[in-house]
Amino acid sequence: MNRKVYKVGFWVGIVAFGSNAAFVLVQALQLLGILSYPFDEILIYGFSLCIVIPFLLEMLALHYVTPNDKKYWSHAALIFTIIYSVFVTANYVVQLATVIPMTLKGASNQISILIQTPHSLFWDFDAIGYISMGLATLLAVPVFEKQGFQRWVRISFLANALVTPLIAFVYFYPEFSERLLLLGIPWVITAPMAMLLLAIMFKKNIEIQGHIKE
Repeated sequence: MNRKVYKVGFWVGIVAFGSNAAFVLVQALQLLGILSYPFDEILIYGFSLCIVIPFLLEMLALHYVTPNDKKYWSHAALIFTIIYSVFVTANYVVQLATVIPMTLKGASNQISILIQTPHSLFWDFDAIGYISMGLATLLAVPVFEKQGFQRWVRISFLANALVTPLIAFVYFYPEFSERLLLLGIPWVITAPMAMLLLAIMFKKNIEIQGHIKE
């Protein structure tokens, strides 16, 4: 059973990492003025949405392969991953399926409450989501050993958790600016790195189990 879970965890982790990397690239292109509306937002929300289910399944796989004496921490991490998933999915689906189409029709005034702008309803949804992701990685830290490859996974999860206060500051500081957004730059490294290293850990465990069978 664990071998199958490791395989699923590896592949969904790779998808989560790839989607996250694509999101970072598109976000950079938007900030540089290379991508403009609506393609920038379609790609940003689209790739962000593509992170959600793979990351959730990756954390679920982690919970299933965690030893019983550490399952409290993996379960807690999974709960916060679910919170992240619910809030950001609600946001991205609304932006992609309602806000962007209505804006292109010139009817944005009818759905202004749904538009994600600084300190709006769905801005706060996004904030709750990414703060929850940070808490999920923090709570997962005790799951990993302090030696071997797991040590690097542990460090990457802790690094992502430590970025969370910066993320919260960016979202909730009263005056938003693109310069303020730059405070969140560490996240574009720590989040995909955590997803990738966890996926690699699953891959290594598949190989270990293969050697044991031989």
